Amino acid sequence: MLRLLTTPLWIAAMALVVFLITEPINLQAHLIVGVIVVIVLGLIKFFGPQGVFRQVFLALGTAIVLRYAYWRTTSTIPPINQLENFIPGVILYVFEMYNVLALGLSLFTVADPLSRPSPPRAKPELAPTVDIFIPTYNESEDLLATTVAAARAIDYPADRFKVYLLDDGGTDQKCNSDDPMTAREAQRRRASLKQLCADLGAHYITRPRNEHAKAGNLNHGLSHTSGDLVAVFDADHCPARDFLNETVGFFLEDPKLFLVQTPHFFINPDPLEHNLATFEKMPSENEQFYGMVQRGLDRWNAAFFCGSAALLRREALRQTNGFSGVSITEDCETALELHSLGWHSVYVDKPLIAGLQPETFASFIGQRSRWAQGMMQILLLKNPVRRRGLKFSQRLCYITNAMFWLFPAGRLTFMFSPLLYLFFGLQIFNSSGGEFMAYTSSYMLVNLMMQNYLYGRYRWPWISELYEYIQAVYLLRALVAVVANPRKPTFKVTNKGETLDVSRISELGGPYFIIFALLIAGVGMTFYRLWTQPYLADITVVVGGWNVFNLLLAGAALGVVSEKRNLRQAPRVDLSIPAEIEIDGVRMPALIEDGSMGGIRVRPLDKPTRDPKQGDVVVVRHKTRATIPNDGLSLTVRGVSRDAEGLHLGCQVSTREATQVRLLADIVYADAAQWQRFLAKRRRGIGVLRGTLFFLSIALFQSARGIAYLGRRRKPAPVAH
Repeated sequence: MLRLLTTPLWIAAMALVVFLITEPINLQAHLIVGVIVVIVLGLIKFFGPQGVFRQVFLALGTAIVLRYAYWRTTSTIPPINQLENFIPGVILYVFEMYNVLALGLSLFTVADPLSRPSPPRAKPELAPTVDIFIPTYNESEDLLATTVAAARAIDYPADRFKVYLLDDGGTDQKCNSDDPMTAREAQRRRASLKQLCADLGAHYITRPRNEHAKAGNLNHGLSHTSGDLVAVFDADHCPARDFLNETVGFFLEDPKLFLVQTPHFFINPDPLEHNLATFEKMPSENEQFYGMVQRGLDRWNAAFFCGSAALLRREALRQTNGFSGVSITEDCETALELHSLGWHSVYVDKPLIAGLQPETFASFIGQRSRWAQGMMQILLLKNPVRRRGLKFSQRLCYITNAMFWLFPAGRLTFMFSPLLYLFFGLQIFNSSGGEFMAYTSSYMLVNLMMQNYLYGRYRWPWISELYEYIQAVYLLRALVAVVANPRKPTFKVTNKGETLDVSRISELGGPYFIIFALLIAGVGMTFYRLWTQPYLADITVVVGGWNVFNLLLAGAALGVVSEKRNLRQAPRVDLSIPAEIEIDGVRMPALIEDGSMGGIRVRPLDKPTRDPKQGDVVVVRHKTRATIPNDGLSLTVRGVSRDAEGLHLGCQVSTREATQVRLLADIVYADAAQWQRFLAKRRRGIGVLRGTLFFLSIALFQSARGIAYLGRRRKPAPVAH
């Protein structure tokens, strides 16, 4: 029945669009239409429909957006003879239309996201051979040992896969450096990592020179291996046991498949999540991309390589002479090349690796600057619009991905535009208060409802704006640099596993406090103009309200750059693994409650003959998922606590022997189901109203916290007597 209604509903929706945009109805009628559409969208969202009503929701929302764009284009731009108003007015208009275009492209991308079932498992005798690449540059040996151990434990016929550590930190170039310290460290690293690989059953590969960054390292690995498929894991991305079982089967079904990409799941918070304490209760920033956008791209055969957590076909890579290295985002560039050659891609929406995010705000900005510059390089040097071989839908998808990174210019324009009126009286947006209510407010509300409808489980209201703002301050300069010289940016490794000894304001925090102060001054100017120019009260209230929203955004950002202390080197994850603990030679059942690569917390289920004390050595055994020699983990008790559930022992690993590392990796990383449970618990939509209240609470509290951090930093140090 619904299918029979599809055509009439689409015709009605299109007719409504034409009517809303072109019919010269009065302001009151426009306001009524906007209210009706908002109510209808609310009803559709309440009943949570799929299928045709999803399309109706998007069509009605698009109608309001296009109505706003038409009015904005024809009625609000200042006259050209007022250059002081016209120039900033046109700049604001351009970035508003950029947002409208970006919304339209994103609606196209995610209109019908694809969900794929698990592929059939390959029979052992028919399983393709797999080379697992772990490229590294300067990561710590403990971190690499964890990733190599997890990769070695993957469930796949043992004679059909090999693990390779591709070391760019121990190249001949570094070992023979003119700097004696650099040479000694590279030689030490090479010898140490060779031994690590030998202990864990992996293979060590380095190369003569550090050329073409990560792409060059991967290509050198390709030239020294021969597997049918190539898996790539970043140095901090630990695969679960099921990684190959959940991905290899797709290659058996489609001989033209070059890529199976899986999500990047992270077990530690990014700087925003850590400093705002949202990691366990709010979806992470990357979940919108991996939970919805990549699935939408997959519908159009445009899911792209994300540099790690992926499986690729060697035969396809031969056609491009390996991984592309013109840009500093070799992953997306390689996918673009192979899509244009007619190869296919698949996205599996199932977390099969666990990785680390940058811990400090400076490292976060460095990582995002590289992504932004790399995507701009692809747009400028590998223009998808003119790329032969791509389908129209694929061109749109790649353009959408690249255009997203233009957001810094628009976000900063929106932040500072109200101040042009409040400080200087410039009228760069010709509108009355009534027109704002009829057009702008309904557009903003509908835009917010559409985003919440599409991404509600993956991104809460106003969080996108906060992430954009904290990045825009520094990414704009990076974008200008790459536009001026597209070939200049160089690949820089993102630091992982950093710690902070003390709470502090980030070294990049200064501009955010300056902007916050400017916006505070803007609030003062709002009241001044209301007092001195009451005849402009309607427009002053609107612009002042816009400035207050920007102030809330800037206040929340103060919390992001006010970094909390973080002493934990290895992130801890919640677990529930049956085990056995040995205390004073007596074995008893136990439960592993959480763990990291530094140790575990375990609860004995029987009462020990005595309570262990700090410094005691205990042995914990669990049923391993991989075939590992299991004499148990030798652990040193570092903390003892008791509650209603019983005794809890915080234990630290006593040694870093290969078997101990493999046992810990099996405990912490082998089971992908735990990542799925964590995501399911965090992925919940809270709606526009609750999301707005949540954002408001964050903004107010973090504004105060940021100012407190600033005051503490400026307090003079005590003088010793």
